[in-house]
Amino acid sequence: MAINAEEHVEVADRMSHNVDKGRVKVKRAGRNHAGAKELAGYYSNGKRIQEYICIIIGSCLLAFNTYNVLLNFRLENWKWHVASVFFGIVMSDFASGVVHWLSDSYGSVSMPLFGKAFIRPFREHHIDPTALCRHDFIEANGDNFMLTIPYFSYQAYKFSTQTTEQIQSFVLFESFMLTLGFFVMLTNQIHKWSHTYFGLPRWVTLLQDLHLILPRKHHRVHHVAPHETYFCITTGWLDYPLEMLGFWPAMEGLVESLTGIKPRTDDMKWCNKEDIR
Repeated sequence: MAINAEEHVEVADRMSHNVDKGRVKVKRAGRNHAGAKELAGYYSNGKRIQEYICIIIGSCLLAFNTYNVLLNFRLENWKWHVASVFFGIVMSDFASGVVHWLSDSYGSVSMPLFGKAFIRPFREHHIDPTALCRHDFIEANGDNFMLTIPYFSYQAYKFSTQTTEQIQSFVLFESFMLTLGFFVMLTNQIHKWSHTYFGLPRWVTLLQDLHLILPRKHHRVHHVAPHETYFCITTGWLDYPLEMLGFWPAMEGLVESLTGIKPRTDDMKWCNKEDIR
């Protein structure tokens, strides 16, 4: 049976929420959830302007730095450039996991400055996973572009002030950092695609099927409450190895032993707000 656009935005919820694993029971999620409605209302015009500015600046820096890496490419170093690109992708996947884990597990929407601007989208996403599919490119990706601006600015400064010989001494590292930054920029878009169950371009679904970017089925594991695993959302390559190593529970145990703070307490507070019917 064909699925229409309105039904699509609930399909991930039906697959991943309203479950009881013996550890935590979560009220049914979705766009009508009380917490989801409240969190969506915190998205401000000021935040929107910040996202526009970050995307414009980040895109210009990306173009400038890519041009300079290509300008200084030497054919005899192609294997090293391939390696730098590969490790850049792997590191971006790990970085996405760390940021995702920290933002899911700690902090509060009530935190000054960061709460409503940066913690809010993570709380909303667990209650209403397909809200991300309703966000346009600016809202979905603005914060990730912002993260790349400090280093990309420094990178542009280096390319602008160093001689060709000097650039050759660090161009492989900058190739790695450029790849890392590029995939950081794309992470939320890739994440959005992992929640989109119809209408994706064929090239996107092909990349998902080849597991070159985060596949839809793979990411569903994270959306089983209490959202305590499979945090990497760029390619998801590191999710299984980190799960086998018990990496995230070990990190949470370390944080709790040092600070006494338990993970995901704020997240569960929002998840358990009463539904609006």
